[in-house]
Amino acid sequence: MAFTLTLPTPSLFFSRLSNSKSTVSCSFSSHSVKCGREYTSVMIVPTGIGAAIGGYAGDALPVARALSSVVDCLISHPNVLNAAMLYWPIPNALYVEGYALDRFAEGLWALQPVHQNRVGLVLDAGIEEELRVRQLQVADAARASLGLPIVECIVTDTPLKVEKWVDPETGQSTGRIKHPDSLLRAVHALVIRAKVNAIAVVGRFPDDDTDDIDDYRQGMGIDLLAGVEAVISHLVVKEFQIPCAHAPAMSPLPMSLSLSPKSAAEEIGYTFLPCVLAGLSNAPQYLVMDSRSLEKGCILASDVDSVILPKDACGGDASLAFSRNKNKKPLIITVEENETVLDDTADKLGLEVLHVSNYWEAIGVIAAHKAGIDPFSLRRDKILNIGCSSFTSVNGHTILRERVVS
Repeated sequence: MAFTLTLPTPSLFFSRLSNSKSTVSCSFSSHSVKCGREYTSVMIVPTGIGAAIGGYAGDALPVARALSSVVDCLISHPNVLNAAMLYWPIPNALYVEGYALDRFAEGLWALQPVHQNRVGLVLDAGIEEELRVRQLQVADAARASLGLPIVECIVTDTPLKVEKWVDPETGQSTGRIKHPDSLLRAVHALVIRAKVNAIAVVGRFPDDDTDDIDDYRQGMGIDLLAGVEAVISHLVVKEFQIPCAHAPAMSPLPMSLSLSPKSAAEEIGYTFLPCVLAGLSNAPQYLVMDSRSLEKGCILASDVDSVILPKDACGGDASLAFSRNKNKKPLIITVEENETVLDDTADKLGLEVLHVSNYWEAIGVIAAHKAGIDPFSLRRDKILNIGCSSFTSVNGHTILRERVVS
């Protein structure tokens, strides 16, 4: 039986392996010959949206570590890679601030990997003396014990006056600083005077009532600090186009005898600064896309092979840009288990994605995709008989006819 139909859409899983920025690695041993393009994956968990995994104190870091073991290059952002007092170095991971990640995904910026950055530290003038000393001690410890290149510290000329709240429409945390110009002046001074090319910012956050953050400490609800932290780092990155991350300064909370492991990293020290300094020490630099970007061995959006994100957080700039990339669209994977307060699903936005139940499945799909294997071939009865089509001429017009073999 023959009938007329349109050409079938190529499988989502067989993305083109060739592009102008491909990095080819070849190695030879007595056992194998390996020649192929490096596989790059982006892991996104937006900040301040109460993500079940990644909405707390570095609780998405184990996922990033596992994912990094099956890809050649992992690109992620501070919300995934920071864990307050804890940090885990991942040699093949790139620490990219959220605003920069959006511009990268849109093809406007390129990422230039580095061996080392000169990190400057900005402290809010509103931080009390004891808390300020604690931040400086962290910087000294990072320099002496980890060898990190933190070259100078500056205090803002005016208290930043951090304000935070929950957006009533989306349910995510957000906020502002009342004196952004003071922060920008401090960063500019470090860039000009100390020649820094990465910035750590510590802002004095208002102390919360224990009742206000009890849900968060129990591994529920949203991170009330995270939204305005993103506002602060976005401001610096947009203005100076260099890596930036933020750590809040707050008075220590009373000890809790009932504390979720997901939030515990923020309870074991006086500051949240260690992970920020470690991440910024070798974060990639951001270059505006031009011919120079192509010449310097930078990573481009077209190099990305797969993107993994929560199932209901598909509406961000980076997610939309990757999903709508006309030149080379990566495999987009959404994770059902990682629920958030948002409702920006792929179905609602009309995006072509692969839904998986959890990060175990997502990493398995990426491993298959990297190997050039249709992930459905690893599932029971998911590969059906292939259709056979041919072109015939009817009244001078070419028509595609498909014959299905049963």
